[in-house]
Amino acid sequence: MTAEIQQVLKDVWGYDEFRPLQRSSIDCVLARQDSLTVLPTGGGKSLCYQVPALCLEGMAVVVSPLISLMKDQVDALQSCGVAAAFVNSSQSNAEKIEVANQIRRGDLKLLYVAPERLLTERMLTFLKQVPISFVAIDEAHCISNWGHDFRPEYRDLRVLKKHFPNLALHAFTATASEAVRKDITTQLDMQDVRILVGDFDRPNLTYRMLRADNRLQQVLEIIARHPGESGVVYCISRKEVERVAAAIQATGTTALPYHAGLEDEARKSHQDAFIKEQCQVIVATVAFGMGIDKSNVRYVIHAGLPKSIEHYQQESGRAGRDGLQSECVLIYSGADVVMWKKIMEGDSPEAFAGAVQSLNSLSDLCASSKCRHRALVEYFGQSYHRENCGACDVCLNELELVEDPITISQKILSCVARLQERFGAAHTAKVLAGAKDQRIRELQHDRLSTFGLLASDGQATVRQWIDQLVTQGYLERRGEYQQLAISESGRRLLRRDGAPRLTANSPKQRRQTNSQSNSSNDWDGVDRELFEVLRKLRSQEAAARSVPAYVVFSDATLRELARHRPMTVDEFSTIKGVGEKKVTDFSDIFLAAINDYARQAR
Repeated sequence: MTAEIQQVLKDVWGYDEFRPLQRSSIDCVLARQDSLTVLPTGGGKSLCYQVPALCLEGMAVVVSPLISLMKDQVDALQSCGVAAAFVNSSQSNAEKIEVANQIRRGDLKLLYVAPERLLTERMLTFLKQVPISFVAIDEAHCISNWGHDFRPEYRDLRVLKKHFPNLALHAFTATASEAVRKDITTQLDMQDVRILVGDFDRPNLTYRMLRADNRLQQVLEIIARHPGESGVVYCISRKEVERVAAAIQATGTTALPYHAGLEDEARKSHQDAFIKEQCQVIVATVAFGMGIDKSNVRYVIHAGLPKSIEHYQQESGRAGRDGLQSECVLIYSGADVVMWKKIMEGDSPEAFAGAVQSLNSLSDLCASSKCRHRALVEYFGQSYHRENCGACDVCLNELELVEDPITISQKILSCVARLQERFGAAHTAKVLAGAKDQRIRELQHDRLSTFGLLASDGQATVRQWIDQLVTQGYLERRGEYQQLAISESGRRLLRRDGAPRLTANSPKQRRQTNSQSNSSNDWDGVDRELFEVLRKLRSQEAAARSVPAYVVFSDATLRELARHRPMTVDEFSTIKGVGEKKVTDFSDIFLAAINDYARQAR
């Protein structure tokens, strides 16, 4: 079976080897052992069930949450010559009947279906009459109410074990904590389950976390350094989405809004335009994303704090799914936390407390001077062994360190002490910055010796330093109202025993981040002019077939073509990402373009 699996990977998808953990996941499917595979976005989860589906007798059923996601995956499979189909509400009755006939004839290897439709009595009865190889559950974190995209209908999938007792279940997700993983396997009633967790690190992503300083201008600067490339901008509110989209459009870059306030048809139209590369930037609330299988997003900007580190990992992970270098920038401020709290005011006290804790964890990460890759990986319980990731603002030395952090820290800690450890970070920052707030006067905190000690640095910078001292353990947040308290290491620091690291937004950071992301080998040997020629050709072919551009070829494959310049069909077939079906469909037209380009270059 090993040789057959490798041959399928090469012939259908044009790859010579599997990525880490893919083979172990595939072995579980082949062995018909229940499994849960957690691989980061871009880790190649789909191949874990698509490859064995072609090697086993019968048809695999894939549970997928969104119509757009089903269509994109089926389009991609069919472009590779795989017999795949979906059943959902977007189809006419005639189309559904045709799919049913294909299933009866045994023509399909993969069927995509939503959980609601799969669990109807009619569908279950129908599927019991045909040979099923296994069931794959995509976006499995939707099963868990501990997850970030909980969908109640996903929990009903546990009845599959009752209807198909001899069928193996295989769940797949990009982000799942240990609690979520346990909940998924329990809710699905998995037996003798094998849990496979991949490396949460995404080394091809460059992370930057910036304090808001004219936030809209910061967004426009980031977009400007990615001309012609696809990007996603996340905003907290619908109003901000509309404002940012209009500002981007005014610069001459095509941008469209996406949020729950738009009509369904408008949302679908905007999403389709982005997927088909008729629009360069999509500006969205968190309502956007799970249904996007677009591999060539080169940057993701958060123009506001996400709800949690889990959300950030999922949303930023939509960049660079093809493995090429991409940029993720989070622009944040203390006001973002306040906005989220207002949005979540209707939640239960328990849910609200948990959400605030998640917000604080992400806020602490932003304020930290710790390697971003290390911080994210360690948050999910894994070890990070590199001293310098070379792909974040901390390790790229883009953050300016203050010259005397101990003295500044002592001033902050002294203020916390004089406030008797009864107030939060926002109030403490106001006192240190010398704010003239009525509440400060009423409490007579303007008479404290620490009032205005850091006035020249500004309230936003002082708040950032407070957050950094919390992250580094010199301060702690306690109680329902997150009052600041001095830790044991903080008391030692008051005696100048400690080594805090304090940063601030500075000209150095702005200057560094105006440049391109860290250097990489992605473009080594690539003829960029030829790449642009091939990219335009890809768009034309995709439009003619009414499929997303990346379904024709990924950016990674286009770069390989522009790097090696194949001149014959045999040479074309050796390019990574070019399977047999794509050789048949595209070799003539792409070889003609490459040869024509070579003649003109002589």
